[in-house]
Amino acid sequence: MLAPWRKFTRWLAHWMPKRLYARSLIIIIAPMVLLQSLIAFVFMERHWQTVTQRLSTAVVRDIAGVIDLMETYPQDPAYENLIRIARERLSLNISILPPDPLPAPGPKPFFSILDSILGEEITRQINRPFWIDTIGDSDLVEIRIQLDNKVLRVFARRSQAYASNTLIFLVWMAGSALVLLAIAILFLRNQIKPIQQLATAADSFGKGRSGPPDFKPRGAEEVRRAGAAFIVMRERIERQIEQRTTMLSGVSHDLRTILTRFKLQLALVGSKVDTEAMEQDIDDMQSMLEGYLAFARSEAEEETGTFNLERLFAKLKEEGILLKRGFTSKIRGKPEIHVRPNAFSRLISNLVSNSFRYARNVSVAADHREGWLTIIIDDDGPGIRKEMREEVFKPFFRLDEARNQDSSGTGLGLAIALDIARSHGGDIILDDSPTGGLRAIVRIPA
Repeated sequence: MLAPWRKFTRWLAHWMPKRLYARSLIIIIAPMVLLQSLIAFVFMERHWQTVTQRLSTAVVRDIAGVIDLMETYPQDPAYENLIRIARERLSLNISILPPDPLPAPGPKPFFSILDSILGEEITRQINRPFWIDTIGDSDLVEIRIQLDNKVLRVFARRSQAYASNTLIFLVWMAGSALVLLAIAILFLRNQIKPIQQLATAADSFGKGRSGPPDFKPRGAEEVRRAGAAFIVMRERIERQIEQRTTMLSGVSHDLRTILTRFKLQLALVGSKVDTEAMEQDIDDMQSMLEGYLAFARSEAEEETGTFNLERLFAKLKEEGILLKRGFTSKIRGKPEIHVRPNAFSRLISNLVSNSFRYARNVSVAADHREGWLTIIIDDDGPGIRKEMREEVFKPFFRLDEARNQDSSGTGLGLAIALDIARSHGGDIILDDSPTGGLRAIVRIPA
C-alpha cells in the first residue's frame, strides 16, 4: 500500500507546477472547483431532477384527466368544450388526430432527463402507446398518445414539465466563481510579488551582482521580516568585504615598502656579495604577495556586464600559439554571458594557463543554454590524483607530482579560480579527461 502511494506522490510532484504563484492558484482554484462541483451535483440530483419529476407528474396527470373525460363523456365527437377547457384551465393545447400509427421514435438527446421522466410518468399513469418530442430549442413539448380509435396530440409548454431555471443557476454559479477568482488572483499577485522580488535580489547577490537597486521589503509581515533580514545580511557581507579589502590594501602598502627597502639595500651592496639568491627570494615574495591580494579581493568591487566567450577563446588560442601548445574551442548556445568580465576572464585564463603549463594540447567546450553556462577544459597532461583534487584548491597548496615542477607558480591559481566561480554562484569540478589528462568543469548560472 505504501509503494503505490509513494509512486502517486512522485507522479504528482513531477506534474505539479514548480513556481509559487502557480501553486497558490491551484490552492485557491481546486477547493473552489471541488465545492462548486459538489453543489452542482447536489442541485442536479436533488433540486433539478425532483422539480422536473413533480412538474412532469402534474402535466401527465392533466393529460390523463383529459383522456378520462374523453372516454367518460363521448357525447361531443369534436370535443370542442374539452379542448377549450384544456387550453384555458390546464394550459394544454390538445387536438384529436385520425388513428394513424405513431411516428417512429427519434434519436434521444445526449443529456436530457425530461424524456426519461415524461416517458416513465406516461407509462405509469396512462399506460398507452405514446410518442414524445422534446428535441430542439422550442418552448413546446409535443406528446401523442394512441387511444382506441384516435390519437390525442398535446402541446405543453416546456416550463410546465421541466425545471427551466437550471441554466440561470449554473450561469450565476460560474459567473460568481470567476469574479471571486479574479479578485483572489489580484490579491495573490500582490502577495507573491514581494517574495519574487526577494528571490531575485537574493539570486543576484549570490551570483555576485548588485541586484535590484530599489529593493525594499514589501508584502505580509513574514515577507517583510525576511526582506529586512536579507538587506541586513547583504550590508554586513558587503561591509566585511570592504573592510577586508581596505585592510589588505594597507598590508600590501606596508609589505611593498619593506620589499622596496630590501631591493635598495641589495642594490647598494653591489657586487661585494652574491645577491642573486636574495633577489630571487624577494621577487618570489612580491609575486606571492600580489597573488594573495588578488585571491583575497577576488575582484569583488567589479560590476557585472556582458562578456563575449569567442573573444576570450581567440585570445587564449593566440597564447597557445606563442607557447607552442595546441588549442581548440567550441561554443554551443549564445557566446554572450552576464558576469563580472575581468574576474571571469581570469577564472578561465587561470585554468587554461594551468593546462598550458603541464600539457601539450588543450580543448575548451562551452555550453550556454537554459540559464546555465558549462565550460569543460580538457588537457593531455599528467593529471591530478583523485584524492588530491580537493586539496589543490587550497591557497598556496603545491603538488609534489609532475604538475608542480614549474617553480614559477604561487599555488594560488586554482584557489582564485574557485573563489571567482563561487562568487558567481557556481563551482569547479576536477575529473579525468578522455584525452588522458585533467578535466576541469566550470558551471555557473548565466
